[in-house]
Amino acid sequence: MSNESAASAIDVENTAPAGSDMLGDYIETLSFIERLHRLILDVIKDEFERLNVIDVNSVQALLLYNIGDNEVTAGELKSRGYYQGSNVSYNLKKLVEAGYISHERCSVDRRAVRIGLTEKGRDMRVVVSELWARHVEKITNDNLITSSDFTALGSAMKGLERFWSDQIRYIY
Repeated sequence: MSNESAASAIDVENTAPAGSDMLGDYIETLSFIERLHRLILDVIKDEFERLNVIDVNSVQALLLYNIGDNEVTAGELKSRGYYQGSNVSYNLKKLVEAGYISHERCSVDRRAVRIGLTEKGRDMRVVVSELWARHVEKITNDNLITSSDFTALGSAMKGLERFWSDQIRYIY
C-alpha cells in the first residue's frame, strides 16, 4: 500500500479533533520525509554517475560522509542514526573491500570492530561535501530557503525524532 493510499484509507475527519487537520499534516510530512530520503540518494547517485564513480553507492557515500574523521563501530553508526539502508554490515564490508574504510578489532572489546576512513574514503567524503556546498550555494542564490528556515526545519525534525525515539523506548 503506497503512502498516498494509506493516507486516504484513514478517515482524517473522524480521527482528528474538530477543525484540526493535524493528522493530515502529519501523514503528509511522513510522506515528504520518505520521498526526500529517496531523492537525496538519487541526487548522490546522479553525481556519482556524472563523475563515473561506480564502486560506491549512495547509501555507502552517506556512511562515509557521516563517519568523517571519527573512528566508530557499526553499532555506533546505527545508534547515531548515520546508517541509511537495509544492511550496515554488508555496506561496511563492501567499503572495506573497495578500500574506503579501514577496520581493526577494538582492544577493549575484541568482539567490536572499530572503523575509520582511509585516504580514499576521505576523498569520497570531499566529493559529497562539495555536492552539499554546491546545493547550499544554489539554494542561497535562488532564495529557495533561508538559514532560519533550515534552523526551524531542523528544530521541528529534532522534535519529531525525539517523539519517535520515545515511542520506541516507552512502547510498553
